Amino acid sequence: MSSNADSNGAPAPSGTHGHGAFSLSFFRQPLAVYAVAFACVIAFMGLGLVDPILPAISKQLHATPSQVELLFSSYNLVTGLAMVITGAVSSRIGFKPTLLTGLLIIVIFSALGGSSHSIAEIVWFRAGWGLGNALFIATALAVIVGVASGGTAGAIILYEAALGLGISVGPLLGGELGSISWRGPFYGVSTLMALAFILVSVLLKKVPRATRRSSVMEPFRALRHKGLLTMGITAFLYNFGFFTLLAYTPFVLNMDAHHLGYVFFGWGVALAVTSVFVAPSLRVRFGTRATLYGVLGLIALDLFVMGLGLSSIPLLVVCVIAAGALLGINNTVITTAVMDVSPFERPIASAAYSFVRFMGGAIAPWLSGKLAVWFNPHVPFYVGAFGVSLAVLTLIIGRRQLANV
Repeated sequence: MSSNADSNGAPAPSGTHGHGAFSLSFFRQPLAVYAVAFACVIAFMGLGLVDPILPAISKQLHATPSQVELLFSSYNLVTGLAMVITGAVSSRIGFKPTLLTGLLIIVIFSALGGSSHSIAEIVWFRAGWGLGNALFIATALAVIVGVASGGTAGAIILYEAALGLGISVGPLLGGELGSISWRGPFYGVSTLMALAFILVSVLLKKVPRATRRSSVMEPFRALRHKGLLTMGITAFLYNFGFFTLLAYTPFVLNMDAHHLGYVFFGWGVALAVTSVFVAPSLRVRFGTRATLYGVLGLIALDLFVMGLGLSSIPLLVVCVIAAGALLGINNTVITTAVMDVSPFERPIASAAYSFVRFMGGAIAPWLSGKLAVWFNPHVPFYVGAFGVSLAVLTLIIGRRQLANV
């Protein structure tokens, strides 16, 4: 990447995965960094938090699986759309106001979700949650880097650790609270985010401002770059597999919220471990494209096996956890590739890529539920596997545009 600017002008980290830097600076951060990191953990919980309660919501609110899976669709759709405007917002009102606005929106809409009396209400409130999540997540990394002391390396690893912890703990907390009531996870997030709002308000003092004002149109113009567009389409197709697994699998596992929480906790732990500790090594050893070819091929195979072995619960559980390990590798490698493939600043490239990929995450959950009704329960997994296979084909076709990755 030709620019060394991070989100909206904050300096981008270089060599942030060095173990020496990690040991020196990981624990030497101001309280403000830990306050934002804590909020990141809660924000990243939102991805898998509702997973264990999907069947319970379906049963108690008399909703079909495709209707309940709209909780993911609305969340991803609004998150993707909002990603486009986050740079323009934060460069005008500042990083801290953007961060706090995102937190406040999550507090309000997660609480409203827990107070809902129909599936339509929850779907709309999850959409609002997605808006808050986009504003917060798109700004959090820039804030952590901007206020970090002792070098940025430790701060970036702290951010990655928060991401992994949130993704892994989300389903576990969702399962525990969901075993009491499906409303529990919504109220839990609202409470924790309110605490994060207070901590960030009090502890976050001086935050560097953006060096320039961003335009809403910049991410769309960036998509004219064939390499960045290739990565976006790849992620769009890959998300058909990702969110088929995440949104549809709870309905075929036939477990209560408590046990579903443990299954997807295993999925999240595997994802977190491989994203931080395995992906960088594979990328160095085999290269970005070869790693993506192999991992995406294995994800497609894993989904295909799930479609074939739908009657075996132990097989499905093993495949879910194995998918987590593969998804962790893919997420890290493909995100790194996005940052390297184009000459645009990191926030612009990230916003453009996120806009395209979240559209796949919006369509897949709803479609998987419909496919199960239109055909049979096996078909969603086959379609997910097909989508991931097309992602591999997209990378192969666009390989010339990825020569510098």
